[in-house]
Amino acid sequence: MVVVFAVPKESAAGERRVAAVPEVVARLTKAKHEVRVERDAGESARYPDADYAAAGAKIVADRSGLYGGAQVVLRVQAPSGPELKPLAAGTIVLGLLNPARNLDGVARLRDAKLTSFSLELLPRITRAQSMDVLSSQATVAGYRAMLLGAELTAKFFPMLTTAAGTIRPARVLVLGAGVAGLMAIATAKRLGAIVEAYDVRRAAGEQVRSLGARFLELQINAEGSGGYARELTDAEKAQEAEMLARAVADADVVVTTAAIPGRRAPILVRKEMVGRMHDGAVIVDLAAETGGNCELTKAGETVEIGGVTVAGPLNLPSQLAFHASQMYARNLESFVRLLLDAQGELVGEFADEILAASLLTRAGAVVHAPTAALLAERKA
Repeated sequence: MVVVFAVPKESAAGERRVAAVPEVVARLTKAKHEVRVERDAGESARYPDADYAAAGAKIVADRSGLYGGAQVVLRVQAPSGPELKPLAAGTIVLGLLNPARNLDGVARLRDAKLTSFSLELLPRITRAQSMDVLSSQATVAGYRAMLLGAELTAKFFPMLTTAAGTIRPARVLVLGAGVAGLMAIATAKRLGAIVEAYDVRRAAGEQVRSLGARFLELQINAEGSGGYARELTDAEKAQEAEMLARAVADADVVVTTAAIPGRRAPILVRKEMVGRMHDGAVIVDLAAETGGNCELTKAGETVEIGGVTVAGPLNLPSQLAFHASQMYARNLESFVRLLLDAQGELVGEFADEILAASLLTRAGAVVHAPTAALLAERKA
């Protein structure tokens, strides 16, 4: 049986990524599936229509032609209301649907009776690593964040010995040593900076040191479930703040990456800490979309406060859209394999633990219990 996949051009402001790249399309079409790609869907990511056509895709100019008879829609971000209208009930929608912060979008998917899978909900298990879009996109974000810090600072990162004298290397501090933080550390080291890092999870120390950075020690173990950190107690927060204040004050560039799933990002850099930083210092806050790790961060803006530049970039992976799309599309391809049986047909039930955990809506209901609870709470 031929499964019809649709790849639309992303509609979210500033989104340059595309959910499928030609190499993935070629594998799907080789397996006898039909892939329709909206005209110019990959243009912003530097994947021209000609490459998709060469891979066997059908280039479609209008949404009705794209979605008519389509069984699976591959997306990066959640669809808008108008984009749902051409989709038939039961159509499968895959993407970063952001359920905790996009309850209206979840309600629209439910009311349209679409079957949706939110890739943020993938379980943190070994089998799901090849599908882990959060990790792949965090890799891109951590790399780009450090480059942004290097652009914004008025200093060289590496030590230089020149005829004009010796230039001391920049001091970089990375807060949060998850995937994004580790990539930021590795990038700063490659650029020649002196790097320190902090994470409330003690287990992160070994990974930080393996990259050649100094790990700031605090006698707190805040290891949480799924590889994330738990929230600190008030006493632990006071200890953390005292140590971080000293480290932040010494840094030329601070990159913050701390996140708690489904919650506001923890405040790590208070305004009084920013006040102690030297003139020309830079903060790049990767948690800007969820409130920011710095108290003075303004989402989507770069501001200067008392001589310190505070950047709150949004959707950094979109700034490196070619490789971000490539990584995302490979993740999506791995997920799609779970939706197909041995004969290449769509499975009727989503019994696999990965599918079950990431299933968001089906047959007019929100089946992801935490999201359903949030919708019920809002309605009440």
